[in-house]
Amino acid sequence: APMIHIHYSKIDKGDCRAVLSKKYDPDDKSEEGMIVQKRQESIRKQVVAHNFLWAGAGTMAGFTWWSFRRYNYQSRLVALPFIFYGGTFVGRIVGDIVTGRNAEYARDQFLASLPAKVYYNAA
Repeated sequence: APMIHIHYSKIDKGDCRAVLSKKYDPDDKSEEGMIVQKRQESIRKQVVAHNFLWAGAGTMAGFTWWSFRRYNYQSRLVALPFIFYGGTFVGRIVGDIVTGRNAEYARDQFLASLPAKVYYNAA
């Protein structure tokens, strides 16, 4: 989905792909090298954990569809969007736990959220 960037405050799909495609020297122990490695690892965790959002939503929707199997389709259609939306939150939590994002420092998560492109005014 396209993302509207007003001030380039978030990292988008293309930027994530660009950051994850770079290879950094694991033996580089300089401050800059450690920062880019931590940022890349945090972005990797963020991308992997996002898949669990959809898995949680789909699983909860499937459970709802199965639970309402004895009811008519209208009752299924009423409950499905709400449970699907709730499943996205469950999926986010599970994804964060599985990838280890919940044990990550806030600084590393902040590094992952920084945009790759920053434009400055000439003035």
